[in-house]
Amino acid sequence: MLRLGRLHYVGRAAAGAARRGPVGAVVQGFRLLSPAVTARRLIGILLAINALLLGVGAVIVPSSAREQGKGVHVGLVFDIGGKNDKSFNEAAWRGLMRAQAELGVETRFIEPTEGSDRESALRTLATKKSDLIIGVGFIFGPDLERLARQFPDVKFAGIDYSPSEGVGTLPNLAGLRFREHEGSFLVGAIAGLVTRTKVVGFVGGMKIPLIHKFEVGYAAGVHRVCPACRVVAAYAGTEPKAFADPSLGQELAAAQYGQGADIIFHASGKTGDGVFAAARQRGARAIGVDSDQFDAAPCCVVTSMVKRVDVAVVDIVKDVIAGKFRGGIHELGLAEHGVGFVADERNRSMLPIDVVEKVNALAEQIIAGKIRVPSE
Repeated sequence: MLRLGRLHYVGRAAAGAARRGPVGAVVQGFRLLSPAVTARRLIGILLAINALLLGVGAVIVPSSAREQGKGVHVGLVFDIGGKNDKSFNEAAWRGLMRAQAELGVETRFIEPTEGSDRESALRTLATKKSDLIIGVGFIFGPDLERLARQFPDVKFAGIDYSPSEGVGTLPNLAGLRFREHEGSFLVGAIAGLVTRTKVVGFVGGMKIPLIHKFEVGYAAGVHRVCPACRVVAAYAGTEPKAFADPSLGQELAAAQYGQGADIIFHASGKTGDGVFAAARQRGARAIGVDSDQFDAAPCCVVTSMVKRVDVAVVDIVKDVIAGKFRGGIHELGLAEHGVGFVADERNRSMLPIDVVEKVNALAEQIIAGKIRVPSE
């Protein structure tokens, strides 16, 4: 069972609040998206230090925190963009590093250079006696299924995994999926509340049902609070490379800003770097995705729709350690605290508290079943 920390928004109470509870934290520029109880704050600070020290092989954590996963080997294969994409892959990377620091597991990772390398990367990890192997991205699906059958004693997990046609539940393959449309609804509501032109944009990466969920949820959120608003949308392509084309992202965003959009939400991986570039160039606004992307363009990123990929990675590792791993689909939305948006002191000038409160009220209605967010 995946255990995710509370997240409607992240960080409002982090700036100096003394209460114990589920808030985000800011540590020298590192935004930690896990529940910020006292113990987690300590671990978070150590992880921030670890991130700086990993390059020289130094890791500082309490020795007692590393006993749970001793002898457990976890492998991870990244999708297009790699671990430094400041988005989806980077969230998985944070989760892997947290698992290493907090639980003491041994970790390996591979960044394929070409799409055809995915299966060989998974196979390499499987032959190295890994206990758990994680593939980051929907495109790993068929490869994960093939490897799960060939290595029944190895546990596999796929971020955004959906079974291929005719493939049932495999006992050693878990799909970690998110109701992205729910989080996208919330940032859509933000866009609808802060737009001045009543035109907002969406830039998607690869045109597939998964990314369409972001667009549909976003548009629904916009129209919930601003029925007169217009949403313009564009996609970078129909191949995986659509997630790694910043130049095209900048072109698409510039066109939408030219149509009157004054805020654009992207769900396009590194292609989104181009969206931020266009926002900076025009003095416009943008919304990030998957991870907190404020640092990509502090001038312009109003908020980010966060997928808790990092926590999902840590928790599936915990399940393996505890002997509670189960195959099948684990779907995470607002009710499971798997998606949300970022609001804290850094983006407060662009995202006022009254807007945050209105959007949190919408989140509560979604959780209560009073608002049903469309996904297609």
